[in-house]
Amino acid sequence: MKLAIVHDDLMRRGGAEQVARCFHYAFPQAPIFTLAYDPDSTYPDFKKSKVITSWYQKLAKDENKMKKLFFPFGLMAMHQVDVTGFDVVLLSSTYCAKYVKVSPKAIVVNYCHQPFRLAWYPESYAEYVQAKGFKKLILKSIISILQHYDFKAAKRTNYFIANTVETSYKIKDKYKVKEEIEVIYPPVSSKQFYVAAEPRDYYLMVTRLEYYKRVDLAIEVFNQLGLPLIIVGTGTKESELKSKAKNNILFKSGLSGAELSKLYAECRALVFPQHEDFGITPLEANASGRPVIAYGAGGVLSTMIPLKDTIQKSTAIFFKEQTAEELMLSVKRMEVMYLDFDPDFIRKNASRFEEETFIKAIQNFVKTKYQDNCKSFIKS
Repeated sequence: MKLAIVHDDLMRRGGAEQVARCFHYAFPQAPIFTLAYDPDSTYPDFKKSKVITSWYQKLAKDENKMKKLFFPFGLMAMHQVDVTGFDVVLLSSTYCAKYVKVSPKAIVVNYCHQPFRLAWYPESYAEYVQAKGFKKLILKSIISILQHYDFKAAKRTNYFIANTVETSYKIKDKYKVKEEIEVIYPPVSSKQFYVAAEPRDYYLMVTRLEYYKRVDLAIEVFNQLGLPLIIVGTGTKESELKSKAKNNILFKSGLSGAELSKLYAECRALVFPQHEDFGITPLEANASGRPVIAYGAGGVLSTMIPLKDTIQKSTAIFFKEQTAEELMLSVKRMEVMYLDFDPDFIRKNASRFEEETFIKAIQNFVKTKYQDNCKSFIKS
């Protein structure tokens, strides 16, 4: 079985990149094809693999330039990435991995983190929501083109894998998939995190600084409360968000793994106000024995145990409405009970999503589908 891994881009450290990293662990001999690659901006594990980029690499010097020039150059470049020499193409896709050129005989396994957000959920972006008049018309035209290409590329998939049940419904809705879609939860590497003796006085966010991450909501709340908040991450909204934050809010980026683990281990709780299809950072907080304040929607419904009756058997406090008022009430609630959570129980919850479990599940899925297809070919 000759297998290629394809991931959207390797220009950052996020949940999707952790999945691609585990694909490499599952199939270490397979080359990784991607739109663009910056070894210093993503996980160092990729330095041990064979990474092959598109010609877009010459234009995309950093993540911001990569995003700004994606339409049309990134779109064109990914369509020209040739993986026709492989029997199996394993995709890790949030947007463009599915656009590569594959053999008609190849088996395409698409681990879909979500349908392309810009194409199918443009209201997630401030640039679209706030656009008016002629600019709005231009954006709608671009989105219509992206939907066309994205839908067409998605139909080449033989087998989808979704990261949550919610994502499986989205895949069926946007790509008109009728078959059942297997759900394999993304991994967390608990061994990279540890439980500290006791937390310090700050709350933590680890996130990309983008519109739909709702970092603005947390800044509004912590500005009012005056409690220390550390925000780790970069993104296109970095300058705008920093301008809104008061002195009790500290921004960090470019941290080592050890520095990030220390921040997780010593925080009072992770703040997670966004709606994510999955969301690995709440599990990283749990692997550090720390609870989470989360908007109760999306992936956290599958990964967290919200506080109801027994605090020692809980891993998170959920808030129902994505508003500053609701988040503020949850932070105040956490302030009086964060020492009552059981760090050992919380860490045990994260162990349900260990990397080894994920890697075995992916290996079994790919090998089973490959063998099934070989048997069908012989019979025909």
